[in-house]
Amino acid sequence: MPTLHDTLRTIGDQALEAAHRMADLTSREKDAILHAMADALDARRNPLFEANARDLALAQEAGLTSAMVDRLTLNDSRIDAMVRGIREVAALPDPVGRRLWRRTRPNGLVIEKRRVPLGVVAIIFESRPNVTADAAVLCLKTSNAVILRGGKEALNSNRAIADALLDGGTRAGLPPYALQLIGTTDRDAVRELVQLEGRVDVVIPRGGESLIRAVMEHARVPVLKHYKGVCHVYVDASADLDQALAIIDNAKCQRPGVCNAAETLLVHREAAGAFLPRLAAWAARRGVELRGCPETRALIPGSTPATEDDWYAEYLALILSVRVVPDLEAAIRHINTYGSHHSDAIVTRTAAHGKRFLKAVDSAAVYVNASTRFTDGGEFGMGAEMGISTDKLHARGPMGLEELTTYKYLVTGNGQIR
Repeated sequence: MPTLHDTLRTIGDQALEAAHRMADLTSREKDAILHAMADALDARRNPLFEANARDLALAQEAGLTSAMVDRLTLNDSRIDAMVRGIREVAALPDPVGRRLWRRTRPNGLVIEKRRVPLGVVAIIFESRPNVTADAAVLCLKTSNAVILRGGKEALNSNRAIADALLDGGTRAGLPPYALQLIGTTDRDAVRELVQLEGRVDVVIPRGGESLIRAVMEHARVPVLKHYKGVCHVYVDASADLDQALAIIDNAKCQRPGVCNAAETLLVHREAAGAFLPRLAAWAARRGVELRGCPETRALIPGSTPATEDDWYAEYLALILSVRVVPDLEAAIRHINTYGSHHSDAIVTRTAAHGKRFLKAVDSAAVYVNASTRFTDGGEFGMGAEMGISTDKLHARGPMGLEELTTYKYLVTGNGQIR
C-alpha cells in the first residue's frame, strides 16, 4: 500500500512528464482541447448538480456560513460562466513562444527573450468548485501541467468538474496526467504537495489566511499567494454622494463573500455629516452591520464600536467598518497600514486627488470612481483568472495567461567564444 508521500511523488513525476508533452503542443491543438473541455462540461450538468448537491448537504450539516455556502453552490448561470470562461481563454492569444525582444550584440550573437511555460503548477484552493475549471484551462492554455487540490467541502463537485474536463480533453489529445486532481482530504497532502522540489515549479494557494500560512510554513517550492482582500472605498470631500453610495453598495453587497468586496469605508470629515446618515439608512435597508470609529458613531448612533482588529478584518460578510478621516493623506496612510494590498478605491470629483490616490496607494489594483469588484481576470479582459496575487514578485493582481509563463533567452552564434 503506497504511502501518501509516495502517492504525491508519483503524481509529481506524472505531471513533470506531462509538462514536457504539453510544451510540444501547438496553439491550435491546445485550443481544440479547451473547446472539447467546454463541450463536455456543458453536456454534463446533471452529474455536476448531483455532486454539488451532496457537497451542499454536507455543508449544511457542518454549519458553514452563508458566504461559504454561496461560494460552494453551482447553478446553471455559474456553469454557463465556467463554459464561457473556457471558450474565452481558448480565444485569447497564446503567450507561449511570444518574442519579448531581440537584439544583436556587437560580437554577432543574436539574443531573443521568449515566453515559455512555468512547467508544473500546483493549485491549492477552498470552497469554489469553479476554480477547478478556471485553474485547469489557464494552465493548459499556457502549456503547463496542473495539479489541483481543492477543499474537502467541494470534493464531490471538484471531482465531477475534473472528470468532465478530462473526458473532453482526452478525446481531443490532452496528454495523460496533464490535469490531475488530488482526491484525498488528508491535510498532509498539502504539506507533501508543496515540498515536491524538482517536480512542482510553483504553488498557488487560493483560500483563507490559515491556508496561506500553512502553505508558506511548509513550502519548499516557490509560492504565489492569493492572499486576503481587505479592500477600501474612500469618499473624498468632493465626492458625488449618490455615486459614492452606489459604488459602496456594489462593492459591499453584490457578493460580500469574495476577496474584492469592500470591507472598510473611509469618509472625509467634510463629507461625513451629509453622507453618514445616508449610509446608515442604506445599511438598515441592505442588512449591513456598521462598525464605526467615535466620529462615525456620533453620526450613526446605532453602529457598533470598531476595534483595532476591525481595520485589519476581511469579513466576507455583510459587515462594514467605517472611519472618518481628516484628509486624503490620512486615508492613504490608513489603507497602506491596514489593507492587504489588493484593491482600493477613491470616490472624488477632484482630479488631483484621484491622481494622488492612484500613485500613493500600494495595492495591486487602485480605482478612481469605480467599484473594487472589477478586480477580476474576466473584467480586465484576461479571461478566467488563476487568482488575485497580492505579491509583488512575478505576478501582481489578476493572474491570467502571461502570469503563468516565465521566459528564457535563445542565443544564436557562429562560433563566438568569450
